[in-house]
Amino acid sequence: MKLPIFNELDGAKNILIAGAGGGFDVFCGLPLYFALKRAGKTVHLANLSSGALGFCDGENPTPALWRVTAQTSATKYFPEMHLSAWLTERYGETPIFAIAPSGARPVSEAYEWLARTLQPDAIVLVDGGTDSLMRGDEAGLATPEGDAVSLLAVQALTGIPKKLLVCLGFGVDTHHGVCHAHFLENVAALSRDDAYLGAWSLLHNSEEFQFYRDACEFAFARLPQQPSIVNTSIIAAVTGSFGDIHTTKRTEGSKLFINPLMALCWGFQLEGVVRRNLYLDHIRNTDTAEQVALAIEKFRDSLPSTRPWTTIPC
Repeated sequence: MKLPIFNELDGAKNILIAGAGGGFDVFCGLPLYFALKRAGKTVHLANLSSGALGFCDGENPTPALWRVTAQTSATKYFPEMHLSAWLTERYGETPIFAIAPSGARPVSEAYEWLARTLQPDAIVLVDGGTDSLMRGDEAGLATPEGDAVSLLAVQALTGIPKKLLVCLGFGVDTHHGVCHAHFLENVAALSRDDAYLGAWSLLHNSEEFQFYRDACEFAFARLPQQPSIVNTSIIAAVTGSFGDIHTTKRTEGSKLFINPLMALCWGFQLEGVVRRNLYLDHIRNTDTAEQVALAIEKFRDSLPSTRPWTTIPC
């Protein structure tokens, strides 16, 4: 009864978990981080950052990469700094490698440095939400730029046996225009390609969830004006909230549907996700986030049509 994604990670000893899309995505990898650490594995953390990295005094080994620790001086909004402080209290110094939101080339250079330096035998990209599975022809893509450059960068790395993608937070991207029927359709296609590795749920009384929630609440207390909408929604769902429940003022004025499906973690072979993506070649030679956004917009404009919005029948 063991899920294929855990079989994939069984033989790995040195694992990099990286937030794919920016902001608090790395926090969505903490349940897996805790489970792997408890299993005796070496685990590193990285994140495509939304912090003001140019004002950070951490080590800067490549133009788009910073090593952030609890001692790093940075601007107020810096989730990686707070996460490093929380983890350092428990495990000793725990750096978070923060990657600047930029084009495919600088993000690839950052991942190449991480691969050379950390020498992981597995990389797990983690997406808070599910928009990383949007291949380009859906009704809406939400915010694909960060996920796209992360997928492209990790796929290009050589010598790493396992490359995986995990999505947590089914449904949270609705307010960004993601059609979740299209997400499910994409999962079905990945299943046909043997790239879908199963789904499992966070449970409110599990040690993995308690670890994740405590870390999130530590960071939220230090960023009271900017708690993560994705992670507050997931925590509300796991702890049994349902319907139009708002746990942060940031969502006031919108209609939410907090529900148990938000607690699901979905696992995939990264190569299969990249293979089905229709626009990654269009962003391969980009240097800035703006160039990535423009390339995706031009690709979308070139499509004769997109898949029509479909409501999930229930």
